[in-house]
Amino acid sequence: MKKQLNISFIGGGNMAAALIGGLAGKVTDGGNIHVIDLNLEALQNLAQRFGVTPASEIDAMVSVSDVIVLAVKPQQMKGVIGQLRPYLKDQLVMSIAAGIRAADMSRWLGGHDVIVRCMPNTPALIGKGITGMVAGAGVSAEQRATADLIMRAVGSTVWLDDEAKIDAVTAVSGSGPAYVFYFIEAMQQAAQELGLTAEQGIELAKATFVGAAQLAAQSDEPVSLLRERVTSKGGTTYAALTSMENAGVKQSIVDAIKAAAVRGQELGDEFGRD
Repeated sequence: MKKQLNISFIGGGNMAAALIGGLAGKVTDGGNIHVIDLNLEALQNLAQRFGVTPASEIDAMVSVSDVIVLAVKPQQMKGVIGQLRPYLKDQLVMSIAAGIRAADMSRWLGGHDVIVRCMPNTPALIGKGITGMVAGAGVSAEQRATADLIMRAVGSTVWLDDEAKIDAVTAVSGSGPAYVFYFIEAMQQAAQELGLTAEQGIELAKATFVGAAQLAAQSDEPVSLLRERVTSKGGTTYAALTSMENAGVKQSIVDAIKAAAVRGQELGDEFGRD
C-alpha cells in the first residue's frame, strides 16, 4: 500500500469533512486530498483547515487519484458518475450514499467494478463512527485494505459478505444516532415534567447514555444481562421497563429499524434506474 494515498472526494459535506479530518496529516498529507463541491464556502473551509486542493467541478486531478470517494446524496449519484466516467481508470471507487447499489454504479461507470459500498454514521464527526462495508468483485485485497484504512480514520469497520445486508447496516447504525437522540429527547422531556430544569434533564440524559454505552462496549457480557442487573423486581427500573413492554416500545423500535431498511431498498430502486 502506498504511504501517501491520493484521494479525491466528490462532495464536501459533513461526512466527507469528517473523513478528511481523520485522514489529513495522518493517513496522507492534506495536499494529496482533492475535494470537488459546488459549495465554495465549504471548499474554502476544508482548504483552510486541512490543506486540501479544492475544485468546483470534476477535473483531471481525479485521474491521478488512487481512491475516489463518492460523498453525494443518492439522488445526485447518477449525474455525478456521468461526469466522473471520462476520468476513470482503475481507481478504487468508494460510495457512502445510502441505497445506491454497486451494480448500478458499475453500469453507469461502463462496467467498472472496483467499488466498495460504505455506510458510516455521524459519530464519525468525532472519530467514534462505525461503518458497514462490502467490496465488489473487482476489488483487490490491497484495495480492500485501503478502503478499510480510510474508514477506520473515523471509527471502526464491519465488513459484510453480501451487499443486500448494507440496507440493514443503514437502518441499524447509519440511521441509529437519530434513534439515540430521540430517546435522549424523551428522557429530557420526562425530566422536565418531573420538575427538573431542561439543563438538568439534558445533562442527566446525555451522561446516562454515554456511561451506559461505554459500559456495554467495555463489557464482555450480553447487554440483556447488564439490563437485568439494573432491574430489581418491583423496583423503579422494573416499573419503567414494564411500562415500556406494555406499550410495545421494543417492538416499535424493531419495526422502525425494519422500516428504515425497506426505505434503503426503495432508494436503490428509485435512484438506481437508468
